[in-house]
Amino acid sequence: MSTVKYYLPEDRIPKAWYNIQADLPKPLAPPLHPGTHQPIGPDDLAPIFPMALIMQEVSTEREIEIPTPVRDVYRQWRPSPLFRARRLEKALDTPARIYYKYEGVSPAGSHKPNTSVPQAYYNKQEGVKRLTTETGAGQWGSALSMACAFFGLECKVFMVKVSYQQKPYRRGLIEAYGAEVIASPSTETQAGRAILAENPNSTGSLGIAISEAVEAAAQDPEAKYSLGSVLNHVLMHQTVIGLETMEQFTMADDYPDVIVGCTGGGSNFAGLAFPFIGCNLRGEANVRIVAVEPSACPSLTKGRFTYDFGDTGHLTPLVKMHTLGSTFVPPGFHAGGLRYHGMGPLVSHLLDLGQIEATAYDQLETFAAGVQFTQAEGIIPAPEANHAVAGAIKEALRCKEEGKSEAILFNLSGHGHFDMQAYIDYHAGVLEAYEYPEEEVAMALAGLPSLG
Repeated sequence: MSTVKYYLPEDRIPKAWYNIQADLPKPLAPPLHPGTHQPIGPDDLAPIFPMALIMQEVSTEREIEIPTPVRDVYRQWRPSPLFRARRLEKALDTPARIYYKYEGVSPAGSHKPNTSVPQAYYNKQEGVKRLTTETGAGQWGSALSMACAFFGLECKVFMVKVSYQQKPYRRGLIEAYGAEVIASPSTETQAGRAILAENPNSTGSLGIAISEAVEAAAQDPEAKYSLGSVLNHVLMHQTVIGLETMEQFTMADDYPDVIVGCTGGGSNFAGLAFPFIGCNLRGEANVRIVAVEPSACPSLTKGRFTYDFGDTGHLTPLVKMHTLGSTFVPPGFHAGGLRYHGMGPLVSHLLDLGQIEATAYDQLETFAAGVQFTQAEGIIPAPEANHAVAGAIKEALRCKEEGKSEAILFNLSGHGHFDMQAYIDYHAGVLEAYEYPEEEVAMALAGLPSLG
């Protein structure tokens, strides 16, 4: 009983991204200016983003055309394959049909180039010389540095310090693409210096790294800032994943009953799920959608749905999202990835509307699932993707208990080749089954901005 692979021909790369804002029954709450707390306009975002991306951020058009130069780059790895995981099904002894879309085939090893390539393209078109960004586990830094190399842009990556120390090979990949990598918090920015003055041994966070990257871009007239998740246009670029998957399910003469995705900021989850959620919203389907996050960073399951800053230094606009508070710093030993304090506004909004479910797993559960998947399917997942694997296995075992033959789909958002130390630590018994304490969540939420 072997794994079945569904490939689309190269000419089936989507010609347009899907914008879920066109189908929302209730629009998103507007982003607010960090100083005035009033709704912001495109001009407020112009210092850090190119206008093309700003207009995509606020667009309510259902389809946004993918530029030809972007599709030309996509051809290097897209369409990505969809697999039927028959060996995993057999190992679980489940009547469920398990499918996974595999995004680890990109040169950077994850789904992240689906948005880094268009972001680099639009910045190049506007005459930008360099991009600044942050990265946690290194997936996004790898993808943006690659895209900048393709389009002739300089790239500066502020990498969360604990990941900078834990993942030298990911750092090396970013540098191989030609980018500069800086451990965050750093002495290069006012935001970084302030954190280090308060805590010289800070392990960093994505919120801190974002503050540094935004500050660096705002002070450089030839630079812009680039974000790898959370924002509307980023999630929209990822929908090439779900759009391809729909065609591949037609090839398989099947359709998913349940879709599972790992969620940190929401980009790979949205990329797979949003086209299917759009069908749900239009009354064309009725698919269960399950978002899986780490119990060490539980923004959807324990956070508050409210306005918050996207960064620790409070330089970014306020957006309404599920958040643990912008001062949240995940534990330094958290090897499971997905470290951001907030969830993408669109994902948060869909949870509030009851269109998706949310659950959390500790990192021992997710690594156990990842190892089981590896031994059945041969691909070693990135720690982040292990959350989706764990969620899919849980659904498959539910089907076994209930005697149901449902189709379960998840996104294997990247491979774990640069994350082997986390697997070594798991097998050595070093990792902890950590759940972020309620009292720590309460302390972080106490610092939420007052809009009164």
